[in-house]
Amino acid sequence: MHALRLLSLVGAAVLVHLLGMHLVPSLASGLDVFLVVVVLYGLESSSLAALLAGLAVGLLHDTLISEPGHPFGLFGFADTIVGYTTARLAQRLVIQRATGVLALVSFAAVAQQTIVVALTFLLLPSPDLPNPVWVAVQAGACGVLGMLIHVATIRWQRSAEARRRGRMSRLRLG
Repeated sequence: MHALRLLSLVGAAVLVHLLGMHLVPSLASGLDVFLVVVVLYGLESSSLAALLAGLAVGLLHDTLISEPGHPFGLFGFADTIVGYTTARLAQRLVIQRATGVLALVSFAAVAQQTIVVALTFLLLPSPDLPNPVWVAVQAGACGVLGMLIHVATIRWQRSAEARRRGRMSRLRLG
């Protein structure tokens, strides 16, 4: 079930990314939908599953942004660390409130950008640094998107459970 959910989230992220880049070319600098997928999956899965999901989603992200001068694998490495760290935090802390998810996804966005910048400094002689304003915008946008998806998922699960209970009570009466 987790693998199917991950595949559907990744498919939706690819669609949002490609459609968003087509409509608003600067969307990638303000919103990282792949990071949101990694963090939300890490909240519900084991450390190993989150690590592997972060690697796969990060490499997919690297493939979709393939720009000249951008080393392949930066987001793969960064998302691997973010996915593993998120899963470990979720195992140690209870993160159920929407504000907790907002803070976690925002922090993960800043951590991802820090890892990417550090790796870029190690790999390239004269790297381009991201604008700190865009890093803050991206952290806020990713946090809000993650929070909205988390709230929508919880509401959908509660309504599905209520529908199931309603069906079960009608079966007992009949």
